[in-house]
Parts: sequence; structure tokens; C-alpha cells
Amino acid sequence: MDTLYDAVIVGGGPAGLTAAIYLARARYRVLVVEKDVIGGQITITADVVNYPGIVRASGEEITSHMRQQAINFGAEFLAAEVTGYDMGAPVRTVRTTTGDLRCFGIILAVGASPKTVGFVGEAEFKGHGVAYCATCDGEFFTGLDVFVVGGGLAAAEEAIFLTTYARHVTILIRRDEFRCPGSVVEKVEANPKITVRYNTVIDEVTGDSVLRTARLRSTLDGTTEDYAPPAGETFGVFVFAGYAPATAGVRDLVDLDDAGYILTDAALKTKVDGVYAAGDVRPKTLRQMVTATSDGAIAATELERYISHMREETGLTPEQPAGMPVAQAAAPVTEPTAGADATSEGGFSQEIRDQLTLLFSKMESPIELRAHLDDRDVSAELRGFLTELVSFSDKLTLTIADPGEGLAPCVSVWKDGRPTGVGFHGVPGGHEFNSFVIGLYNAAGPGQALDEATTARIAAITAPIDIKVFVSLSCTMCPTTVMSAQHIATLSPNVTAEAFDLNHFPALRQQYSVMSVPCMVVNDADVHFGKMSVTQVLDALGY
Repeated sequence: MDTLYDAVIVGGGPAGLTAAIYLARARYRVLVVEKDVIGGQITITADVVNYPGIVRASGEEITSHMRQQAINFGAEFLAAEVTGYDMGAPVRTVRTTTGDLRCFGIILAVGASPKTVGFVGEAEFKGHGVAYCATCDGEFFTGLDVFVVGGGLAAAEEAIFLTTYARHVTILIRRDEFRCPGSVVEKVEANPKITVRYNTVIDEVTGDSVLRTARLRSTLDGTTEDYAPPAGETFGVFVFAGYAPATAGVRDLVDLDDAGYILTDAALKTKVDGVYAAGDVRPKTLRQMVTATSDGAIAATELERYISHMREETGLTPEQPAGMPVAQAAAPVTEPTAGADATSEGGFSQEIRDQLTLLFSKMESPIELRAHLDDRDVSAELRGFLTELVSFSDKLTLTIADPGEGLAPCVSVWKDGRPTGVGFHGVPGGHEFNSFVIGLYNAAGPGQALDEATTARIAAITAPIDIKVFVSLSCTMCPTTVMSAQHIATLSPNVTAEAFDLNHFPALRQQYSVMSVPCMVVNDADVHFGKMSVTQVLDALGY
């Protein structure tokens, strides 16, 4: 495969997507590499009301349109993790878990990740009461008390969202005021289910398998008080204390400030010619989608001049993929990315039908889907989902099997009369539609490519390993962990990786004290929380 691009954009948030739109529209070959969910941090925001031209929409809806707009101009997308860079000129190399990519220019739009606060017990109870994503984990605290740590916009908005589930929300702010627009503060203060405590922090949380107590401290006089929920209950602590730039991989390549953000000039160029930075990875006074998209547009426009010069200097012109019009036409699906809104009323939308038909036509081997059903309504829903899915390709067949001793409803994926180790308990809708479809693609082959080192690590697995990944269909981080674990399972006969929608299996949630997703349990003993790439899952497995 020709891997020469005019530009590689690392990061698929609003900055990266905007840069892709501008570069692809200018008829350059551009690839967006994203290891997590396309759309970035904004996808967990339920209501965006301050983006110009958009009265009200979710972050996921807006970035989904951005992605489609980039595709319509010819941009390509790759689900992979960047592992390194070779900044040699004139052609640079971006190393990823699926192989090396060659390009003239690079835009670093890697964003930032949530910060931890550092109170005693924060790391110990992550996933067992301490959480960082209200959209992903809010439902686990239905009818319980919740603390929100932080005084910025994210803390205020997520506190309001959490009132949908929690009995009461207490916001803890270390200063004497919020750091967000007054209109948002007014909504917080008007909500009867929210209490705001200024000049207050959490010093410590304690508990057993879940949280049982919290110690609060005044930042004014140092006095402390202990909180405990009603007898037999637990509670939650959601941390929204800002973000840390994801710049560890470029620390030795570009200049960073003391906080780790990438330093650029006014044109967003780093100290390396042809390498630009955009979005939350830069130091700025306002980190919102509107400033990220502005960065993406500026970086792309400035990079165009460099690319044009490099084409002339080298005599090289990256070729568009076979069958791709130069502009204004939808690009082929590089990797299966159906999106969260997989179905419309009455079944799959036409856009998803087209993507699935194209994807399934590329599969090398037939796949059997074995549905294990019980008498619950969710089993009937799974049966209808699978019946329509297999109608898109003669390479897919559906078998209704006995519920067995497993947890129904479940669909297991078989190839050549043997289980592939991939399964989903519940109905793979929402964000898990993508992970399920990619699981089929990886099981049937050719699947997503991995580098030789990662493939060798998977081949070295000799002991039986059972992986359970507990998810929520509203979680934007869960699909990454599911896809990673199931990719390993499709390549190793010793690994099984099954996903469980905890909404339908409350007994499992209680058994493992799961208060946050994604949660990966290895051999019913070793528990890991958070989104994980293939290499991170292998690290957790010890291979």
C-alpha cells in the first residue's frame, strides 16, 4: 500500500478534523490517525450551545458531521496509535501500531487527557467510585450522592448532567468562585439538586470494594469534616480538574512550556519545519471547540504552503487511493467506522447500510454469528439486530443456539466451525456498534494491521486468558478497550474477549464492584479501568 501522504494529522478531535477538511478540500492527500474515539473530549458533552451556528447539539453530533465533511472532501482515517516519529527531511515518517506512514507535513492535534487531583485513595478507588466521565459512569450512581471536584466549565456542566442520576450533587471548588461563564453558574445555582461548596477540597476517600467515607478540608482555615453516606450505601467522586497535554511522545522533538504544552509561533508552526500544532495541545487562555477549530484551520492553511514547496522540491506527488475522486466525493472506508448512531427508525440508516456492505465485501472468510437468547425483551432486540445485519452479506450467517451456561443474551463469533473468542453480551448498539463490526472484520480477515512487534507479542501468549470487558453503550472510551482486547483474541487461540453491556447484567457489576467503564477483568481476578490500546492490553496481560 502506498503510504505517502501530503500530511498526517495526529488526533481526530475538532482541531484535527478541521485541519483535515481544509487540506482535503485543497486537494492534498491527508490522513487522520486517531487511537481513541473520533471527535475527542467534546464527544462526552451532551449539550453544546456556544458553537457559532449550532443552537444546540451534542459534541458527538457536531464532530460526526465534521468527520463526514472531511471524508466528503477525500480525507482518510486510520484507527491506530502513534508510537514515534522520524523528522528527517524531506519526507518524514510517522510510526504507528499498524505500520509506518510517510508524509511531507505533520499536524499534532493530540489534545489533552483529564488530570488527577492526587487526594489519598484517588488511584485506589478509580473505577470503584472515583470517575472522570459523567456520560460514561453517571448511571452507576443513580439515587446516590455525588461529589464533583472542579470549578471550571466542565465541572459545572457535568454536575448538571449528573443530577439526571444522582440523588444530590455537591460541587467542591478550591477557590471562592467558578471559572466559567455566568450563564452556566446561574444554571448550577438554580438547580435544587446541586450544592456548591467554595474553598473546599477532598483530602481522602476510604472504603472497601467501593467508597464509604470522604474527608473534606477548608482551604481557608484547614478545618476538616468527614462525610459518610446513609448506612449500606456508597457514593461517587467525579474529578473535572482540567487536562494534561498528551505530549509525552513529542517531548524530544518540539519545544514545550513548563506545563508540557507545545510552543508554536503565530502561524502554529513548531520549531520543526513542516510540523504544526493545533487545539488543546497548545498553551491558550480558552480551550473550547471554537478555538480548536480555529487552530486547525490556521495550521492547515499554513501547512499548505510547505507541502506545495516540498512537492516541487522532491518531484513527489502523493496519489489518492484507487477509485477516489480528487475532491467532493465520499472516501472509501479505510477502517470500519460506522459511528454511534448506527440505526434509524425501522433499522439501519442508508449510510450505515452502504458502509457495512462495502466492509463485508472485503472480508476474507465467512463468519457465523451464534445468538444465545433467553426470554427477555433484550434477546428479541438482539435477534432482530443480527437478522438485519446478516442480510447485508452472504459471508454472514446467523444461528440461534441454546442459551447454554453463559450469560444470555449473547452473540458469539465463529469461523470455520470454531469460536474466534469474540462475543458481546447484550445488543451491540450505541458506541459499541463500531467495536462489534470491527470485531467481525478482524475475525474474518484481513483485519486491521498491526506492526511486527505487536504481532509477535500476541503470538507469545501461551496460557489461556479470559477477558471480560464491561461497558456502557453511552461510553465513548469503551470501544477502544473492547476493540483492542478482541483484536488480540482474533489472533490468539488462547484468548477470549467478551464485552458485556452492564445495563443488562447488574449481578456482574455487583460481583466486581464496577462503578466506572470501561472495566477489563482478566481471568476473573485482575481488574483494569480506562481505555486501552492493543499494546496497553498486552502490557496488562503481561506479554
